[in-house]
Amino acid sequence: MPSLPRLKRSRTRPGAGVATRTESPIRELSASGLTWVNVVSPDLETANELSDRFGWHPLDVEDVVSTRERPKVDDYEDEGYLFVVLHFPAYDKAVQRLDTAELDVFIGPDYLVTIPNRELLPVTRLFGRCDNDEELRELLFAKGSGRVLYEVLDDLFDYCFPILDKIGHKLRAVENDMFEGEAEDVVRDISNVKLEIISYRKVIKPVRATLRALERRVDRFLPEELDLYFDDIVDAAERIWDQLDNYKEVIEALEATNESVISHKQNDVLRILTIFSVVLLPLTLISGIFGMNVQFPGEGTHDAFWTVVGVMLVTILGMVCFFRWKRWL
Repeated sequence: MPSLPRLKRSRTRPGAGVATRTESPIRELSASGLTWVNVVSPDLETANELSDRFGWHPLDVEDVVSTRERPKVDDYEDEGYLFVVLHFPAYDKAVQRLDTAELDVFIGPDYLVTIPNRELLPVTRLFGRCDNDEELRELLFAKGSGRVLYEVLDDLFDYCFPILDKIGHKLRAVENDMFEGEAEDVVRDISNVKLEIISYRKVIKPVRATLRALERRVDRFLPEELDLYFDDIVDAAERIWDQLDNYKEVIEALEATNESVISHKQNDVLRILTIFSVVLLPLTLISGIFGMNVQFPGEGTHDAFWTVVGVMLVTILGMVCFFRWKRWL
């Protein structure tokens, strides 16, 4: 497989080669006969404007402006374009949990349109690098729309791995806290990490099949020497899924272990409370017998009092020795 040049940041003056409109959310780059349009969460008017320009099906416009669409690949061979919907994990700071970001992609022979439903930093940064560096833009766009799409998806999946690393760090922190005597305090942490893993799995699971379908259908937009590169994207998604499977097993094992530790501590508490109850039971019986309104030898004397106390002490010592012999203490 031939090696492709890696994209690097440029310090060139921004704004070169960009066709922008001050009142439009549409951002556009053109080079080597290829146009890349990027627009974040467009309204219906903007989506219809793009549809009229590129000739998209009206149902695709509805999918673009809908709240949440399932991952899929729609192939319009007669119109000569693909419509792709992909999901990626994104951290929602408002609710402080992992959420789903959607990326809608239209790819044709001479254009690529990326429409995220929220700002995706990898897409924004790649667009900015192409905006700032004319040489990079010419080099990348000359490879065709499929190559630009590959770079977009490659950056997005590279962005997924740091989220996995954060989850792994949280798992190690939970494990350390649990075995340092803070089992009760990590229950909430275990629940939060488990929720993140479940949310991540819900995002990646349908994307895997969509990427395989995209790999089979995007070939006509790629030069022959680059037709194997989308296999890297599929491999990245599979690596993420495998890592999530490992994390799922780890968090389930930690949860079970933590429950065992808590249960063991509760059993110790119950054992101690049971011993106190058993020790006090015969003492209560003795004091109850001698506290009855009946005549018994020595009633009302100091000798009788100390005799009762002695019987109680002997009973306590005998029961403690019995518990020690049974290894209950």
